[in-house]
Amino acid sequence: MRIIEVQFAPWDQSYFFLPQDEAGSSLDLKIGDSVIAETSLGVDLGTVAEIGELYELPPKASEIKPVKRKATDKDQLVFFELNKNKGGFCQIARELIKKRQLAMKFIDAYVSFDDQRLTLAFIADGRIDFRELVKELGRAARKNVRLHQIGVRDEAKFKGDFGPCGRPLCCQAHLKVLGNVSNEFAQFQQVAHRGSDRLSGVCNRLKCCLRFEQPVYEEMAKGFPKIGSRLKTQYGEGEVIAWYPLKGKVGVNIGTEERPEMVEVEVK
Repeated sequence: MRIIEVQFAPWDQSYFFLPQDEAGSSLDLKIGDSVIAETSLGVDLGTVAEIGELYELPPKASEIKPVKRKATDKDQLVFFELNKNKGGFCQIARELIKKRQLAMKFIDAYVSFDDQRLTLAFIADGRIDFRELVKELGRAARKNVRLHQIGVRDEAKFKGDFGPCGRPLCCQAHLKVLGNVSNEFAQFQQVAHRGSDRLSGVCNRLKCCLRFEQPVYEEMAKGFPKIGSRLKTQYGEGEVIAWYPLKGKVGVNIGTEERPEMVEVEVK
């Protein structure tokens, strides 16, 4: 089944649609094209993020609908006008949370193409009761209001920046799914000793490149003796205490507990 993924708000997930119009006619779409689609919340304008074949149909495949049509220049202008004041909506929201003393940080606002819905993206450490806040925002904006919580990694992906490598952040450039980044990755890649400051990205979380590079390290470390195992080397027998996958070597302690001595041995 030919299918497209459509992204609406830049910090929200993408959604599946058929590359057809309401009449069932196939649409010639490419990545980056804008389309008008009807979602469960109303009519909205989104961008084609992916195009491909769906070989395994999901349980609710019958619910995948065609888009309404390809967006015109006029549609894009209407959408721009609706969203040009999103900074004002964020400011209203910030004033209200300050008055209510809510520990939230608003990142962005998004007005749907049908002008019926205002969605505000925010960051918070935990769960927050914002029911009264939503009512106040609804009265101020004169729209249905939704609050959408995102993580600090999502904020970095949305805003963008450059990493210490001098390149755009991986999360914005090419990582479609961020996933969890574990301290175990840093330990496996033998960089944990560098400290949290050098291992943290602009989001103050462990860098996504640790997760992105992990499969390469795992592939290169196939066949390595386990940490803690005994290994005979040309320098004598010792305990494997470190892995260096990029070198194709392991560190072996051939000394004693009182006087440790590590040598690097190539794994064949």
